[in-house]
Amino acid sequence: MSSTTTDDSFQPASFAFSAENLAQAQATIAKYPAGRQRSAVMPLLDLAQRQEGWVSLAAMNVVAEMLDLAPIRVYEVATFYTMFNLKPVGKYHLQVCTNLPCMLRGSQEIVEACEAELGVGLGETTADGKFTLSEVECLGACVNAPVIWIGDDYYEDLSVESTKAIIAALKRGEDPKPGSQSGRQYSAPASGPTTLTTLAGGDA
Repeated sequence: MSSTTTDDSFQPASFAFSAENLAQAQATIAKYPAGRQRSAVMPLLDLAQRQEGWVSLAAMNVVAEMLDLAPIRVYEVATFYTMFNLKPVGKYHLQVCTNLPCMLRGSQEIVEACEAELGVGLGETTADGKFTLSEVECLGACVNAPVIWIGDDYYEDLSVESTKAIIAALKRGEDPKPGSQSGRQYSAPASGPTTLTTLAGGDA
């Protein structure tokens, strides 16, 4: 979740892409025609975030220099899109959707379960730096509400119990299985299939 603050004491003095990420950044820029390199701003910001866990001012300045942009143009993008973290977050960033469909399906209880299990509130990070808890707007998975976004994965059809189990697994260093936590297939009806219930030829 994007966040702004007047306290910049956490900002590093410099940023540099790793050798591997620099090569990837250059390859990304090369995909765009001459004079259109600015189109790579979001992929490069994402790459910086994947390297550091968040996007610092120093990283934005490096991206601006690589794309021959005024730094403000990069700042505008980074502060507009909430997927860019503008301050450090934990190793596991739990982003709970609290938009209307998720709220109607119990996301408030999911938030409360996360707060109880982690001992932090929304917008806070645990003392060990491992977990950050945030609320976000619609994640586009309304049919599988309520939903938590962790890393690159969605955890859907959550209950208080499954939410606690996911957090417990993360605390153990495990990778809980993403997707529906209720056992349904993708976005099929929660009560089971209602169409195409037999195979071609009439076999069940």
